[in-house]
Amino acid sequence: MKKKMQKVFAFCFLALIGGTVNATAQAAEPKTGVVSRHVLTGRVLDQLDGMPLPGVSVSIKGTMQGAVTDQAGYFRIDNIAGGSAVIAVSCLGYVSAEYPVSFLSGKPSTLAVGLKPGVLIGREVVVIGEQLKGQAKALNQQKNNDNISNIIAADQIGKFPDSNTGDALKRIPGISVFGDQGEARFAHIRGTEPRFNSVMINGERIPSAEAEGRSVQLDLVPADMIQTIEVNKTLTPDMDADAIGGSINLVTKVPAAKRISVLAAGGANLIEETGGGRYQFAGTYGDRFLDGKLGVVVSASYYDNSFGSDDIEAVWDRDDDDRPVLDEFEIRTYEIQRIRRSLSAGLDYRFNENHLLKFTGIWNWREDWENRYRATYKDLLEDEAEIVYQDKAGVDKNARLEDQKMMSFALGGEHEFGRFSLDW
Repeated sequence: MKKKMQKVFAFCFLALIGGTVNATAQAAEPKTGVVSRHVLTGRVLDQLDGMPLPGVSVSIKGTMQGAVTDQAGYFRIDNIAGGSAVIAVSCLGYVSAEYPVSFLSGKPSTLAVGLKPGVLIGREVVVIGEQLKGQAKALNQQKNNDNISNIIAADQIGKFPDSNTGDALKRIPGISVFGDQGEARFAHIRGTEPRFNSVMINGERIPSAEAEGRSVQLDLVPADMIQTIEVNKTLTPDMDADAIGGSINLVTKVPAAKRISVLAAGGANLIEETGGGRYQFAGTYGDRFLDGKLGVVVSASYYDNSFGSDDIEAVWDRDDDDRPVLDEFEIRTYEIQRIRRSLSAGLDYRFNENHLLKFTGIWNWREDWENRYRATYKDLLEDEAEIVYQDKAGVDKNARLEDQKMMSFALGGEHEFGRFSLDW
């Protein structure tokens, strides 16, 4: 049996070598009358703010060839026949454009596209507002996705007072959230409980910050640290098959043109005993250096909210006549301070149109300081009731602390070697 296996392996090895030599020899033979093939790479940006446009359709006019831009707005079309072509670019919420391109023999061509926000009606361009522009970006990505998905762009997130990604997700059809102390924590996709769904950052799975289950806490990630939220309701072969309801992909900010943004917000809750202040600060800086080869974007966020809540709980029983009666009664007061910090960074270095290195990272930290005061009225069915007062954990920073952290770091690259491509 062993000798037979050795013969089989030897035969396969010789056949592989023979096929490789034959393919190499055929490739080396000169051919006449073959149409030259070319490569086109480029990037699509918003003409006004210089931000990348993902999900844009780029096609060779008059052919079935084309591509869709990635999160950073880049695209690549291989195997283009002829010495010239007309490139058609279309995106929802932007005026479509066409660009003639001439190819040089043996050299890839590069095309920089700037689309103007608006809708072309007849011969007039109707300019759309910032909120509609953000919605158009999201709808354009949904249209060009291979599966059923819903997408929220950062422009849309910024129009609502959502402090974390869970609060932003609850605005998507088919999504419901489980809240904790006034904020969304876990997401239900199509009615499926959170432990049967997956959460990713930039396409990489992240674990739960709790040891008891696999549900990921969405209130750990601030909404202002995310560029796009993608909810995939059907899986494709390139995705992990461990999500029955669907998957949530949080895409961090990517390097683009020069970008500086600062956010400051505050508020006060004037309800006596359970009131407090709320403060939020966030900032982003991004730019490209070394003639556009190196892209850098860094973001930071800080959130501090002091609040409280009142709670009433009861235990019921039945008396001798089988009527429901109150047996135990609790009055609770919670005093909470929630602090959330987050840092993220994105870098990419584009050696040329064929080779790209990229790094993404995000670090999130949430602390909940909680005091609970409880008065329990026990044995109400007895002749003498008992009142028990309980102070849980003390006051100020001596309170019970829920400390959770979540981090994700990824280093990758994209390389093109003629007809062979490598994505790692």
